[in-house]
Amino acid sequence: MKDAIYHALLQKKRTRRKSFALLIDPDKVDEARTDTLVELAVKARVDYLFVGGSLVVTDQLDQVVKQIKDRCKIPIILFPGTPSQVSPFADALLYLSLISGRNADLLIGQHVVSAAAVRKSGLEIMSTGYILIDGGAPTTVSYITHSLPVPADKNEIALCTAMAGEMLGMKLIYMDAGSGARKPIATEMIERVASGIEIPLIVGGGIQDPEKVYLNARAGADLIVVGNAVEKNASLLAEMVSALHSVSVQER
Repeated sequence: MKDAIYHALLQKKRTRRKSFALLIDPDKVDEARTDTLVELAVKARVDYLFVGGSLVVTDQLDQVVKQIKDRCKIPIILFPGTPSQVSPFADALLYLSLISGRNADLLIGQHVVSAAAVRKSGLEIMSTGYILIDGGAPTTVSYITHSLPVPADKNEIALCTAMAGEMLGMKLIYMDAGSGARKPIATEMIERVASGIEIPLIVGGGIQDPEKVYLNARAGADLIVVGNAVEKNASLLAEMVSALHSVSVQER
């Protein structure tokens, strides 16, 4: 079915079910590490696998995606540092527009350049309004994009940015504190943004424990993304997914 993943996300939102995505950076894994992460994801009942990074310096993207495909049936969604980081072997692509920044190249410029290749890829394309939130430390995202993040305590700026993205036709809003963030996005900000938009809200960056996963989901995040914490301590994955899915059970 066309747009199957997006329709599933919409249906989950309508029925108050939450989703969990494990982020796999192609630059940080080898074949053995990828197998281990996929095995853990399957056991933990992860909903989606995000593949990508702010700066992909190796040529492993296709290889990693194909390896994952061979090992499991979890949908693979590309989370690219640039719109040109595309693998036709994945299931879907977050077509990110950095709506919190003022860098025209990342609002639309790189999309124009990559549009033909992205359309040709055959992937399910999900236009995503990407909002970078200050996580207490400089991140690869802020450096590469030359963008100032939204201050961590400016809930209204985050809200109005998300509302603007929705009214401009974005299918998803992704609030991210960035890889390596010292502080995750405050639940107050998540709650404020979630209450002001109708499209699914993705939240990631700086999430280190199951309690934060639970609180973010309770605050209104529809999909939680975790990468670094699991890289450091793989045993956290099952607990995080369990914490998130417990919110789904409570809200139904």
